[in-house]
Amino acid sequence: MSVTAFSRLGTANAYDNTLSNLTTRQNNLANLQESLSSGKKITSPSDDPTGAAQAERALNRLARIATDQRALEVQRNSISMAESTLGDVTSALQEVRDLVVSAGNGSFSSSERKTVALQINSLRERILSLANSQDSNGQPMFAALGSALKPFAGPESTVPDYTFNGLPGSASAGTYAIASTLDGESAFMLQANRDAAYNVKVSNSALSTDNVVKDPNSALGAINGSSYTIEITGFDNVANTVSYTVTENPPVGAVGGGTVPWSKALGFTVTGMPGLSLNVKGTPSVAPAANDIITVDPNASVFSTVDHAINDIGSAGDSNAANQAVTQALHNIDLSMSRIAAVRGQAGDLLNRADSITATNDKRNIEQEANRSRAEDIDMIKGVSDFQKQQTGYQAALQSYALIQKLSLFNFIS
Repeated sequence: MSVTAFSRLGTANAYDNTLSNLTTRQNNLANLQESLSSGKKITSPSDDPTGAAQAERALNRLARIATDQRALEVQRNSISMAESTLGDVTSALQEVRDLVVSAGNGSFSSSERKTVALQINSLRERILSLANSQDSNGQPMFAALGSALKPFAGPESTVPDYTFNGLPGSASAGTYAIASTLDGESAFMLQANRDAAYNVKVSNSALSTDNVVKDPNSALGAINGSSYTIEITGFDNVANTVSYTVTENPPVGAVGGGTVPWSKALGFTVTGMPGLSLNVKGTPSVAPAANDIITVDPNASVFSTVDHAINDIGSAGDSNAANQAVTQALHNIDLSMSRIAAVRGQAGDLLNRADSITATNDKRNIEQEANRSRAEDIDMIKGVSDFQKQQTGYQAALQSYALIQKLSLFNFIS
């Protein structure tokens, strides 16, 4: 009995399974190729829902960091412009100071002092213009917490002669932000109890005064910013005494007066103004031509200081009056420059803080970029390896399919 050999024949099921396997391998190969070309292992949320959520969260944080940094750059630019503007103001005040010093030249005539006053006046207009200047976004740089487009108004015929229309103070710096304006009130406005900036005039050119100072024996905060009129009511050059009265406008506190010692070398000291002291030099008028008048007015602002220098130097009738004006002006200009220097220092601190925030944002960027990369970026070495393995498998599947195609009944019969 003979045995007939049988061969396995291909069926429709075998063809379908092979085609399905080829399609799956082709899709996997295409997905790997897409990942390699894009550098992303997640091309759609369905690939890895958890990784996609982590990547989206990192991208949102990166966008917030970029927004914070753009806002910080705007603030930095505004503060940088403000700091530069304060530098220009300081330079202008230094020019004013140099002109004031030149006005004290004993050989200057009245007309020459008026010429100096005109030069100072043009500088005062420049300083006021700089104080009201705006940044590149059209916002005032010294409005502090306010929104007035022109923070400083003046000069006015009323008291005070200059006013600040902003809102004093400084915006608190956030974790990733700084203030975008500086406190113009602190820079350009003067406070009597803080700065003790006063302008003094005497009716008798034979008298002169030192600068008004805070009385070291007075209680803190006693200075109320009023104007004072000191009237010399009596002078005894034998007993070496001077009598005077003090009038306060507006009346706020108790004022002094009376009879005090006088000497030709040292003059006499007025202590009747609350919290203030003033030394008067020279010889008062003798009765019946007594009643010399000394007026003491607070300076409301840097601009007031310059205006007083203009008026006092321009109206000085002789060298004694000019020296009095120069002494007062130099003292008050130095006070004004110290206020501007302090605010300019604050601007420098803000710029340093902006640099620190930028460095922090760079670190945040690196951290979030690493989180995003871990969540969605492909490992190129592993990706290439997987692609090559998938490609080899796909080629093997094609070759096996070619062999299966030959296993048909027709091929067997033939």
